[in-house]
Amino acid sequence: MPLWSRGHQALVGLDIGSSCIKAVQLERIRNRYRMVECGMAGIRPETIVDGVIMDADAVSSTIRQLLDKHGILIKNVACSVSGHSVIIKKIKIPKMKKAELRKGIMWEAEQHVPYAIEDVNIDFQILKEAGPGEQEMDVLLVAVKKETLNAYLAAITAAGLTTAVVDVDAFAIENSFTMLRQLQPDEVVALVNIGAALTNINILDGGISDFTRDSSFGGNRHTESLQKSLGLTFEQAEAIKKGESVQGFSVADAKHTIEMATSELAEEIRRSFDFYYSMGEKKAIHRMVLSGGCALLRDLVPALSGALGLSVEIAHPFQHIATDPKKFNAQQLAQIAPQMTVAVGLALREPRDDA
Repeated sequence: MPLWSRGHQALVGLDIGSSCIKAVQLERIRNRYRMVECGMAGIRPETIVDGVIMDADAVSSTIRQLLDKHGILIKNVACSVSGHSVIIKKIKIPKMKKAELRKGIMWEAEQHVPYAIEDVNIDFQILKEAGPGEQEMDVLLVAVKKETLNAYLAAITAAGLTTAVVDVDAFAIENSFTMLRQLQPDEVVALVNIGAALTNINILDGGISDFTRDSSFGGNRHTESLQKSLGLTFEQAEAIKKGESVQGFSVADAKHTIEMATSELAEEIRRSFDFYYSMGEKKAIHRMVLSGGCALLRDLVPALSGALGLSVEIAHPFQHIATDPKKFNAQQLAQIAPQMTVAVGLALREPRDDA
């Protein structure tokens, strides 16, 4: 469900994250997709904080360098936002036609959005039409602060690009997952995207989003803990977190600190799941799919699986996308796949693919 879109011919999925920017260009051939280009470029810490752009020039420059490096010539992009500036709520409203709801959505939003209605962009999707004899229908309401959104649009424009679609990270991940994999009708899956600064949680029931939450807990917690406990620089902490030894310290020295941070992460995810279950009669979550850069941490999957009592797997958004082995190294794609999930979900957007 894009938050906002307009007609376009072709686009690039552009994931502007807090630690790196990712780009994916796909081509649809009948019912299959082919990888045209993909890549990522790191950005300095504090460039983006809690989903808010702090250094627009750095973001624009990195976007331009990334696209130039990979020869991406498409000017239309799909981007996404997340964090505290985004409000997602599943609401019940009186039965009405979509056209009527579009006219009255601002009034409905005023009842649920904790910001002045003139300060946000609003969109919605009807999740479940009212059945015979029912007087209400389920609607997913999305609002994002204009200040945050405009900063992303301005940075993209400054890079010489046009924003064709604006989405939300949680829904881009859902788009990647549901379009590339078959789900059982009664299956409940938790999509958990662990980025550097934020964790996006989207619980799907039968392929339909039933709960979303963004948490200010990400892989940076592991990095910060390593900096404090071992007296490392940011760069050293990042390296040892990824399994590389640094001067004076081995991976074994970092093991306890990483395990403690992972336990905190598991508890944060558990709180979200508990809140989900508290919202009424909910079916048990069957499995969890991890994406984001933090998903690549060594031993994270068994640790979360054990702590949460769930089957946990790593997202592989390239699994059903055709790639040229002469151009793309399969092993390298598998290594970066979890980090590219949002960008793939954005690149999968179709012309006039709206709510």
